[in-house]
Amino acid sequence: MLVWLYRGPLFVPTRQKHVPRIIELLNVKPGEKFADLGSGDGRLLVAIARAGGEAHGYEHNPILVLRSRQLLKREGLGGKAFVHMANFWHTNLSTFNGVIVYGIPYIMGRLEKKLERELKSNARIVSYSFRFPNWQPAESEGGVYLYTQL
Repeated sequence: MLVWLYRGPLFVPTRQKHVPRIIELLNVKPGEKFADLGSGDGRLLVAIARAGGEAHGYEHNPILVLRSRQLLKREGLGGKAFVHMANFWHTNLSTFNGVIVYGIPYIMGRLEKKLERELKSNARIVSYSFRFPNWQPAESEGGVYLYTQL
């Protein structure tokens, strides 16, 4: 049961004060799909769904998956926001209009390559706290980075 502790970093939530800016930078439009890679407690999934997007969270921690699912149910977001207990490295991201990641530095180069291969050319990517090594952000503010050119 505790195997998940060895598969990734510990949970550090996105600061609530940054959530509105992240959603603003994603420029969520109704009907668009967004992926939160390492969705934690689901706060960004709620924000995306409330903005009109379809939100998919990928989380490996079963406790956080249950917590997120309870939150989404309590908020009445069934059909608009989903949490998948899955490893995003094994998930095809080609159907998404945007991605959010609160990655740690050692994954950002590998993730950059995955996103270049899989995402649509007009996809929006928001990284929280850590930058991608080879991309220049289109905008940045307080540790929130928007990337629009893959």
